[in-house]
Amino acid sequence: MWVAMAIEIERKFLVVNDEWRKHVVKSSQVRQAYLARGKNTSLRIRIVDQRVATITIKSTGARLSRQEFEYSVPTTDAEALVGLSEGGALTKTRHDVPFGGLLWEVDVFEGDHSGLIIGEVELLHENQIVHLPNWVGREITSDERFSNSRLAHEGSSFAVPVAVDG
Repeated sequence: MWVAMAIEIERKFLVVNDEWRKHVVKSSQVRQAYLARGKNTSLRIRIVDQRVATITIKSTGARLSRQEFEYSVPTTDAEALVGLSEGGALTKTRHDVPFGGLLWEVDVFEGDHSGLIIGEVELLHENQIVHLPNWVGREITSDERFSNSRLAHEGSSFAVPVAVDG
């Protein structure tokens, strides 16, 4: 069983153009849902490419650093858990895009959030210098409206902001 406990340090940005697409090294289909959202934690189930599933507990709040505990689960269990989720399941294609010595993950959302594209990058420490690619715009790390748990919970009632700079 794969288990990880770590501090996740991540910055998130709206993506403003398609230049990242020519640098994609890997793409995966992701479906995820939230079993619980509380004041201090969220409980997520994620299925990647219909083959690999994890359950993740994260400390909540839109900030740079959060605690994260992740465990592998059988995909059949994950499918059943998605059916028990609060809100709906998010679907997105995650693209791995190297830039500036870091690996960016560009999420292209589908369904209720079609048109929303978010680029995120994980860091080693909070003060790490990040050279921003020209395809990212406004930073949304601290904007709770863009947390995946909120997007899943609010479904189509959340108006997807246009991914423009500013």
